[in-house]
Amino acid sequence: MIDKTLYNEESIESLSPLEFTRLRPQVYAGDCTYATQLLVEIFSNTVDEFRLGHGTKVEVSIKGAKVRVRDYGQGFIPNAMRDDGKTILEAAFSVLNTSGKYREDGTYEGTSLGSFGIGSKITTYLSHWLDVYTYRDGQMEHIHFVEGEFNKREVNKTDLPSGTCVEWEPSEEFFTHPEVDIKEIKSLFKTIAALCPGLTIELDDNGNKITYLSKNGISDLIDEAVDGKELIKNRFKMKYENGKNKIDMVMTYTSNYALTMIPYVNTGLTANGPHISQIKSLITREFNKFFRDKKWLKDKDENLSGDDIQEGLYIIFNITAPNVGYDAQVKTRITKIDMTPFTGELSEELRNWFLSNEKELKAIADKAINARKARLAAQKARDSVREVQKKKEKALKFDSKLADCYSKDRKKCEIYITEGDSASGNLKQARDNEFQAVMPVRGKILNTQKASLDKIQKNAEIMSMIQAFGLEIDLKTMKVTYHPDRIRYGKIIIMSDADVNIPAYERLFA
Repeated sequence: MIDKTLYNEESIESLSPLEFTRLRPQVYAGDCTYATQLLVEIFSNTVDEFRLGHGTKVEVSIKGAKVRVRDYGQGFIPNAMRDDGKTILEAAFSVLNTSGKYREDGTYEGTSLGSFGIGSKITTYLSHWLDVYTYRDGQMEHIHFVEGEFNKREVNKTDLPSGTCVEWEPSEEFFTHPEVDIKEIKSLFKTIAALCPGLTIELDDNGNKITYLSKNGISDLIDEAVDGKELIKNRFKMKYENGKNKIDMVMTYTSNYALTMIPYVNTGLTANGPHISQIKSLITREFNKFFRDKKWLKDKDENLSGDDIQEGLYIIFNITAPNVGYDAQVKTRITKIDMTPFTGELSEELRNWFLSNEKELKAIADKAINARKARLAAQKARDSVREVQKKKEKALKFDSKLADCYSKDRKKCEIYITEGDSASGNLKQARDNEFQAVMPVRGKILNTQKASLDKIQKNAEIMSMIQAFGLEIDLKTMKVTYHPDRIRYGKIIIMSDADVNIPAYERLFA
């Protein structure tokens, strides 16, 4: 019998990129419920082409699980051979970590969404078949893959316009639903059209044709999202470009009670990252400064918090930046981005907007100040409830032997203090547990008339009774006080025998 818990010659495996991706598709494709990510990867490449200035139209056709994407960008150089015997086109769709988008000094200047050299490969690896056509300089190269492996190539002359066409059928082996989530794709196309004014996206969804083309850019997205809820007339709009660094941003205020921030980087939607936290902090700082300059915040007032100022704020922005770091292929979490080129410009643009819209800024200030008042009132109420609950829990935790009553009218409740467990046994069975509580203590405990304050504080029996009754004690002076609304019992009944030694708790409350 071979012990499978021990290493042997076959325990350590080396998998090819194709084998690994097909074994663990989630590593690169993320959620594999639908095959949507495969289309996102190919479509992202077409957007990169548009943003570089090549092609203004993308055609997407979906028939069942089959997908086709055609752009009119540069196209790959047809039949250009590499040292490994593969053409550039074949390598771009089959050799992991192969891309023209890595370097800042490359064709895409390091600002493309595709930056890992993985996206097109996972589409190849996770599909039953994939065909890719490139058209350029009067030539066409066609590559065919089957189950992720190269099958054949053909090269011909063509008079078709330059660009790339990719067709594939995702495999049900890797996706619960090999089709794309069409609702998600439609939302993506509408967003990308707004982020990339001038780009036309033509979608053929099983015969239903939709064209996405934005006239007003990001403002189109804002219009739909805040319809009927907008509180200001003149939105904050910013477009800034300095070399490779660009930012397109629109901000408004709504009647909502929460912040909505939709942050894109290189046209990819992000969920976390330093760009989000830095923009939030900058907005909070600039608003506070302006409110103070206008005396809407008094000298004695604390600054408004980010939550106060951001209540009802609606922001969409797209940052174009080189060498952005991501934590995974799906690129939703940014780990590295240089915001230095944007923060100074954003601060200046905000100040100018403040000065031009002082009347509306006053309404925003009033809304933020009211938000703070509501927040502080809610916090005070929560603290009060927690304090009461804490005291109740503390009283109930002092001794697990307490058999408490359940009536909410604590003034009608009474507690019986007995000498030891045996004395309380029959009483617990005979009591009315609606308003009668029983707590056994040791028959002879510390004499509080003679003991030091330190010893009294350390005596579990005495401190337990004080806490159980809902009393308050000053631990420095040991003075016991009570508040009528916090007392837990209207009567304290001591049950003891006729021993000469008077129990300490009788002296305590004499």
